[in-house]
Amino acid sequence: MKPGCSRLLFICLSAIWALATADVPAGQRPGCPAKCGDVAIPFPFGIGKHCALHNGFNLNCTSINGTMKPFKWNIEVTKISIPSSKVWMTTRMSWQCYFPATRTTNYSDSWLSFTNSPFSISEVDNKIIVIGCNAVAYMRSSTYVIGCYSTCTNVTLENGKCSGAGCCQADVPKGIQYYRGYFNENYNTTQIWQANPCNYMALMDKAAFSFNTSYVKSKVFYETYKGGVPLVANWVIRPWTCKAAKKNMSTYACLSSHSACVDSTTNDPGYHCKCSNGYKGNPYITAGCQDIDECREKSNPCGPGICKNTQGKYSCSCHPGNYMANGVCVPIPKSPHFPAVPVIGASVGLVIIVIVIAFACFIQERRKLQNMKQNYFRQHGGLILFEEMKSKQGLTFKIFSEEELQQATNKFSEQQVLGHGGHGTVYKGLFNRNVEVAVKRCMTINEQHKKEFGKEMLILSQINHKNIVKLLGCCLEVEVPMLVYEFVPNGTLFHLIHGNHGRRIPLATRLGIAHESADALSYLHSSTSTPILHGDVKSSNILLDGDYKAKVSDFGASILAPTDESQFVTLVQGTCGYLDPEYMQTCQLTDKSDVYSFGVVLLELLTGKKPFSLDASDQEKSLSMMFMSAVKENKLQEILDDGIKQDNMEVLEEIAELAKQCLEMCGTNRPSMKEVAEKLDRLRKVMQHPWVQLQQDPEENESLLGQRSAMVNSTVVSAEYFSIEKEAVTSLGSGR
Repeated sequence: MKPGCSRLLFICLSAIWALATADVPAGQRPGCPAKCGDVAIPFPFGIGKHCALHNGFNLNCTSINGTMKPFKWNIEVTKISIPSSKVWMTTRMSWQCYFPATRTTNYSDSWLSFTNSPFSISEVDNKIIVIGCNAVAYMRSSTYVIGCYSTCTNVTLENGKCSGAGCCQADVPKGIQYYRGYFNENYNTTQIWQANPCNYMALMDKAAFSFNTSYVKSKVFYETYKGGVPLVANWVIRPWTCKAAKKNMSTYACLSSHSACVDSTTNDPGYHCKCSNGYKGNPYITAGCQDIDECREKSNPCGPGICKNTQGKYSCSCHPGNYMANGVCVPIPKSPHFPAVPVIGASVGLVIIVIVIAFACFIQERRKLQNMKQNYFRQHGGLILFEEMKSKQGLTFKIFSEEELQQATNKFSEQQVLGHGGHGTVYKGLFNRNVEVAVKRCMTINEQHKKEFGKEMLILSQINHKNIVKLLGCCLEVEVPMLVYEFVPNGTLFHLIHGNHGRRIPLATRLGIAHESADALSYLHSSTSTPILHGDVKSSNILLDGDYKAKVSDFGASILAPTDESQFVTLVQGTCGYLDPEYMQTCQLTDKSDVYSFGVVLLELLTGKKPFSLDASDQEKSLSMMFMSAVKENKLQEILDDGIKQDNMEVLEEIAELAKQCLEMCGTNRPSMKEVAEKLDRLRKVMQHPWVQLQQDPEENESLLGQRSAMVNSTVVSAEYFSIEKEAVTSLGSGR
């Protein structure tokens, strides 16, 4: 062999040996990059072919201005955490700026779609932030719309405070995979552009944000974050639960020994892996979870004693001349003649001292907890509520302790969850072994609502209507009050219509549920001591009892009817597909907002379709828009549910006409809930005894059954309605 060839062979063998003996960095597959720039890329994420668990975790490493950065789609990834199953990304903000040169207000909306991916937006780590002096902006997801109003008029702006003065914020609903951030164009900087030319909206990591008064001036906020804001996303292995994933070990992701599987807490199935207690590392790779050497941690867990590390644990022993007493090393008396009694006495004395100190600490912590609970009780108006309850005879409303509710719900166990909503989680509870209740654990409460909470509870406690879920009591000694309702066993109207149960729902049943729900809302609007606006009317908030009688529930978004204009400046929120366009334009929640939402519920009952569907075509994403178009084109029968197409067409057309009136763009043109309930009641009676009604009141029945031509000819649909709905639907359909 020639010397040159020998040298080349030696170099090649040396290189192969070096690669074979090199350590494989924990957290990535052999041959795959461990980092992109300064960002570590642990498995299940990966850069390159076959480097990620699957395509959902695949990243690209791209050079930006000479610096390598990881990207998921076109979104920069700045940090990945295996223990917390979170990833930090940089996303765009929305802005609304007035340009004096062209005398126009320009807009840039932001959007993000994690649909069909392992990611969802963390409701714990993020906030919806709106910056501006005359700004209303919204986050629209596939199921929810939330926004808030920010002003600089007659308020004092303060650094670090974001509660409506120059800055407002709102909570992010749970399990969101898509959002679009946009502005209400009725609120802008046209008149104040010299001092405040721009408004901004961002869905961002709340830990990375602190309001500065300079943000409302010029483009300070935009320049501070360079147009991109940090966002925290959760990630899970989809679409299996732990139980399902373990059935196929070839795809099961928790590869390391000393690892555990944890189910996703969102509504969508999925799981993530974690190292067992006493271990750390990457549970997604073989031998990725390594023992933690507690003895080498910064502070010796054994104090002055000897620490010995074991797998997943550690043990303590004493140095020679000492012995272990109640977990503490104490010296052995040196004198052999030292009496045994004093030693025993000293040990007993030491034990007593430790017990006394521990008991004192326990008493102090218990006192702190009691003081904290008392403060929360006072903040939520508990004292006022308690006094009012004493003055009212026969009131069955009860103020529960936190301990009682924990006991009733098995410490708010996941097994007790009845459902998740935009305002919180509902648990099934059991009192005295036989009284079933529903306990609503709310997520947050705004300051204005907190001040009025006791007053509102007093009014809500007096609601007594057969078609409204009874509020039995509340718990005020926690940071966010909890509500206790009667338990309604037969699920929701949403599940009845869309639950794929395969059963035909008769028109009479649908009409009965509609009438009972309308009657309940009418009662809230006009028959209570103080009018109550529900604020989130939808089919999933209409429960059904054993006889399929309707019970309106979930007053998480409800408010007492505002008595002055200042109460309209509030958090704008509602469920996508049900939200009143006029409320979105004006930020004024009225009784006619509930009427609009109820109109959408009527459409669900008529068509069997969901109010909003991202997967449908642009014209069919919004049920209300599709309905208006069908009425205009005289194609109502084409969109009716197959289960009722053969029923009384005249009654169906009357219900459709009523729904159309409820969906009027202008609230003043909509009927009241009382009028809606009365109309549905008349239709219900016609369904039950048509011949009796025709004999008793021919004029009324001519009105009930003779308006078909009026409805067919009523083809003028508000252009504003179509422009707003189509713009929203088109934007939602333009996601990744």
